Amino acid sequence: GTRRPSACSVTTDPTRPWAPRRYRTGRMEAFSDGVFAFAITLLVLDLVVPSSETHDLIGALLAGWPQYLVYVVSFATIGATWLAHNAMTEQLDHANSTFIRLNLILLLLVAFMPFPTRFLAQYISSEESERVAVALYGISFLLMLVMTILMWTYARRRGLLLEQDESEATLFTRRLLPGLGIYVLLICAGMIWPMIAVFGYLTLALFFIVPLRRHRGSLPPKPEILPE
Repeated sequence: GTRRPSACSVTTDPTRPWAPRRYRTGRMEAFSDGVFAFAITLLVLDLVVPSSETHDLIGALLAGWPQYLVYVVSFATIGATWLAHNAMTEQLDHANSTFIRLNLILLLLVAFMPFPTRFLAQYISSEESERVAVALYGISFLLMLVMTILMWTYARRRGLLLEQDESEATLFTRRLLPGLGIYVLLICAGMIWPMIAVFGYLTLALFFIVPLRRHRGSLPPKPEILPE
């Protein structure tokens, strides 16, 4: 049989040895999903169970509301990042070496998230350290969003995406971009009103999670490699 050329195959053009290598996206997507799942699972391990010596267990549980709030915020933000990552990779025709390395940097930030989450949960009631913890927390979210936007922008400019309606791609960009300014404002606000910043992070995560109320056409299937 004949082999149909596919942009998803790992190929280089022999007439252009300097051309960037083209990679399938399957392994990158599987590895990314694993890192997201691992990071989001680690969050629950930092929830503290009240001591068995505590007589008022209900009161102890209620007193731990800040750490539950931080858990929900981190879960929602990592979940929102995964949704954006999933939407982006669904539109990829192929990847190149630079895009894969950008993806690794994003995964580095995602895997790091349990640390600022635990840090904030531990110091959220400390007047001296609360502001630093909230700032580190917000900066971690901001960096994840920056990397997501950078990956999306790179994919569009390098022609890594499937052919689609340009307005759809523009809509995705416009949905992400406002988050940059909002995160900066929340980080600054957190230096004065830490809890307001935490609830702001949650609100922004929910904004990214809630689907757009707009009819979307289905994307064309990615080309398959026919057996020889």
